Amino acid sequence: MTANTTNYTDDNIRTLEGVQHVRMRPGMYIGRLGNGNNPGDGIYVLLKEIIDNSVDEYAMGFGKQIQVDISEDNRVTVRDFGRGIPLDSVVKAVSILNTGGKFDDKVFKKSVGLNGVGTKAVNALSESFYVCSYRDGESSWARFERGELKDSGKAESPKEKNGTLVTFYPDPMMFGKFAYNLDYVETMVKNYSYLKKGLTLVLNGTPYKSENGLLDLVNENLSEEPLYPPIHLEGEDIEIVLSHGRDYGENISSFVNGQNTRDGGTHLAAYREAIAKTLKDFFKKNYAPEDCRQGVVGAISIQIQEPNFEGQTKTKLGSNYMWEKQTHDEHGVLKLDTGPTIRSYVNSFVATELDNYLRIHKEIVPVIEDKIKDSQREREEISGIQKKTRERNKKANVYNKKLRDCRFHYNDKVTEKTQEDIERSSIFITEGDSASGTITKARNANYQAVFSLRGKPINSYKESRKKVAENEELNLLISALGVEDDLENLRYNNIIVATDADNDGMHIRMLVCTFFMKYYPDLIRRGHVHILQTPLFRVRNKTANRYCYSIEEKEQAIADLKTKVEITRFKGLGEISSDEFADFIGEDMHLDPVRLADEESIAEIMEFYMGDNTIERQTWLRHNLKSEKELEDVDIA
Repeated sequence: MTANTTNYTDDNIRTLEGVQHVRMRPGMYIGRLGNGNNPGDGIYVLLKEIIDNSVDEYAMGFGKQIQVDISEDNRVTVRDFGRGIPLDSVVKAVSILNTGGKFDDKVFKKSVGLNGVGTKAVNALSESFYVCSYRDGESSWARFERGELKDSGKAESPKEKNGTLVTFYPDPMMFGKFAYNLDYVETMVKNYSYLKKGLTLVLNGTPYKSENGLLDLVNENLSEEPLYPPIHLEGEDIEIVLSHGRDYGENISSFVNGQNTRDGGTHLAAYREAIAKTLKDFFKKNYAPEDCRQGVVGAISIQIQEPNFEGQTKTKLGSNYMWEKQTHDEHGVLKLDTGPTIRSYVNSFVATELDNYLRIHKEIVPVIEDKIKDSQREREEISGIQKKTRERNKKANVYNKKLRDCRFHYNDKVTEKTQEDIERSSIFITEGDSASGTITKARNANYQAVFSLRGKPINSYKESRKKVAENEELNLLISALGVEDDLENLRYNNIIVATDADNDGMHIRMLVCTFFMKYYPDLIRRGHVHILQTPLFRVRNKTANRYCYSIEEKEQAIADLKTKVEITRFKGLGEISSDEFADFIGEDMHLDPVRLADEESIAEIMEFYMGDNTIERQTWLRHNLKSEKELEDVDIA
């Protein structure tokens, strides 16, 4: 059979000029768009890219203050007092991809922004973008709209201190109706201050400065009193903090060159390994690594030359070495020189410094060992129960009935072709066969899996750990997620609780979130757990179909569609056909992230919502929950 080539001609071959590629493929540069409801949304990446440049100036010894202002209309201004962009290079530094000063390690060492893309992405994805560089009484400025240069010039500025001013407004064409959540921005700014001791960041007039680095971060974010005062150790290019608490799981923040690597990477893996190895060697006992790390709270920050991050959003470190350099030998042959591996560097530092600390501070040694032994006893007891449960389920072939899996998973090896599907990998946790069947038919099987719960799982807060381990539903869920042994094996980036908004559905939602909060809190802290928003209304006429998630959206849709409008009120997933479901679990899927701030006490949260029915909770329910009739009355109004 001869291929038909008439519909594929030279006219189909395009070259994207300037920053057009950023606007066409924003996910390659900022990870996701979003509207600001999630701390991983693109508008925060834009802000971070600009602040990163200012922080890099401070790291090189220039400018001790960075001013960040976000106006009520979400316009962002960042002013630093570093060296300023070279005046003749201002336009190309912010608009031509792969252009910048950080390719030259004589000018910038151990920077976050290294690939000449960040500021250009901000420019391309902003409705308006203004940059002005001040140098020795002179200035050079440029104004852009959606990445296109509109005006530029030079002037004398004798009263301005050296540095760079950037003002931008994210493009509503890309981000829709967005808004900055100042709580997220404050967390970002605080992290910068912890990681760059002596640097003052001023957010909307409020200064943030840290004198004790990572120790301040951990102390401020402790949800409860740790078992012993946090250990704070500093060395050349490395800083760590370590303690143990009573919660399950691990809560370790990680940073590279001041960048918050939310998804970890080689340095976090090395630190986790070093904690376990050093404690085993110190006690001269073969304790399991997971017992040594159970309940760990802490942080690690390292400085490396030319870090290799996985993806433009820089949330995971992929580097293997502290530095890599291309040099030539005496014969002119190109060779690669490398520093120590990150694994060996972190292991060596922790082994030496933590061991020394424990020998000096002997009072905390029995506290740590008692914690390890308690974890060991519980783990061995639970492990036997889980093994029996898995064997029983395997014989009954229950697993396949629960999970409708997808093709790509979060822990797959990333290739250029599969990266997008791996990032989008999701699992919907549904109630009952009806809802799971609807989602299964509507999903994209490449990256969306479905797990069906049978009724309500047990209340993990009230039941014992042993009872939870015996629960078939939760065992199968954890097996599907792949986190039985380690969160690094997580199979889905997004864990989406998809239940009806009625009483039963809300209760199941709370029970599932309680389970994650108690035993796998890092899944929540890392932003993996979400609640699926289903539309409240469908508004349509003969030519258009709108799904509305609020009364305001419904009213706007009615106004837009104007004539012969039909309104449907959805009250549950069962009322929505699989054809319709495909419309709102796609690109425009509405997800509410389940949030857990580091400083929030998990025990207090669970006691309030899932503990005994106290007067305080009854009062809260009366003030915050509306009956179905009240909602209907609001709809009519």
